[in-house]
Amino acid sequence: MKDKIVIDLNQNSKAEHSVVNFGKAGWGIIFYCMAMFWFYVGFVNDGSNITAPAVAERLGVQSGTVLTCNSVAGVIGVLLFILVGQLNRKWGARRTSAICMIVAAVCYIIIGNAPNLVVYTIAMCFVAGGIMSAGYIAGGALVAQWFPKKKGIVMGYTTMGHNLASAFYVPMITALVNHLGVNLAVFFPAVAVIVLAVLGILFIRNTPQERGMYPDNVTEDVYKADYVNATAEEDMDGGWTTKKLLTNKTLWLVAITTGFFQICSVGVMSQLVVRNQQLGFTQTQAVSIMTVLACVGVFGSFIIGMFDDKFGTKRTMIFFGFWYIAALLCNVSETSFGTYISIFMIGMAIGGSANFTTSLPTSVFGRQGFSKVNSVLFPIQGLFTSLCFAVNGIVLNLTGSLRYAYIVFACVAAVNVFLISRVDEHKYNQDYKKELEIRARTEAKIKEITDRVRKELEDEGIC
Repeated sequence: MKDKIVIDLNQNSKAEHSVVNFGKAGWGIIFYCMAMFWFYVGFVNDGSNITAPAVAERLGVQSGTVLTCNSVAGVIGVLLFILVGQLNRKWGARRTSAICMIVAAVCYIIIGNAPNLVVYTIAMCFVAGGIMSAGYIAGGALVAQWFPKKKGIVMGYTTMGHNLASAFYVPMITALVNHLGVNLAVFFPAVAVIVLAVLGILFIRNTPQERGMYPDNVTEDVYKADYVNATAEEDMDGGWTTKKLLTNKTLWLVAITTGFFQICSVGVMSQLVVRNQQLGFTQTQAVSIMTVLACVGVFGSFIIGMFDDKFGTKRTMIFFGFWYIAALLCNVSETSFGTYISIFMIGMAIGGSANFTTSLPTSVFGRQGFSKVNSVLFPIQGLFTSLCFAVNGIVLNLTGSLRYAYIVFACVAAVNVFLISRVDEHKYNQDYKKELEIRARTEAKIKEITDRVRKELEDEGIC
């Protein structure tokens, strides 16, 4: 009996920590979210290395001024996050993601053809708000519903979209802008996003149950034993209200810590080509460096996902914080050795902060009510993320160099490590608590059986 229980536990553990057992439909969700992240990074973050200077040149303004407009657009875009969060609860992630991507695509065409900064900023509000909502609000809801216990490794896969965007979107948009001009270059990725939206409507489903599956691709028996089977209404809100969430200290701590890492990561990556040019590389060299290291960074996303799955999100975030601080300090040293080390470390960490934006809220709050939680939490994350453009724009206009912006980001990461240490990683996670209860009862049963067998053997004088 003891051996059978131990074997069952080992089999369940292997299934739970599998890095490939997601099912065909599950892999479809992963690739869909990965693609949304690819376009988000291209439209808003890394693509700004090329589009921001090109738009600035076209309008006859400083590049830092366009970056400041991006920051303003990000802050205003928070209002869109709030609206989309509510629509996501009503419409579901499939429909929400498709509509948001189409809005972002249309407005991306506008930013490349804007006659002035006002039109550019307004369009950028919808680009950032639309594509970020698709990837993080709708995509986050998909991950939470499909992979509540495997979200670490799954986010490791989906955030590879960040690395792949750094590797391929940047050289693509560079070539398009150089040959066609920014006004025509933006049409190609915009059309591709609309195609992705159509594919999402046709093939994506909001929950695994709609595909005849269970979360994490587990069997029916495992689902009934280890997961909380809540009603549809409980799954939607989880007992949360907007007022309860906004007055909840844990929600603010989760939003701030994930947002702070986004400030660092997006702030660095959105101007990494520019920074590398300041360090003496040509634009071609700078783009090539980003491409090579982003490809290497695909493994970084996988490793961070594995760490998240094995050691927990909290410990992984603390490790990530120290890693990023070291990378930034190496970069501001402006030595040859420090520069190359920092570029490698930054490349390995591209997908890390994006992993945590979904992984930490899922760890803390669980899948029940995730859409409700994320509708309040993500706008706060987005508000902090958008500040990175202001830091880069202000520092670039004042000093002409991004070196001091990197120092600011290093300080933010240091503060964040302390804040993360205060997070209760599974405070409201019902599935996690049920799993602990099951394990505790199983271990108690094993101990009971072991003690009884030992006593019987002692009574018979065998031992």
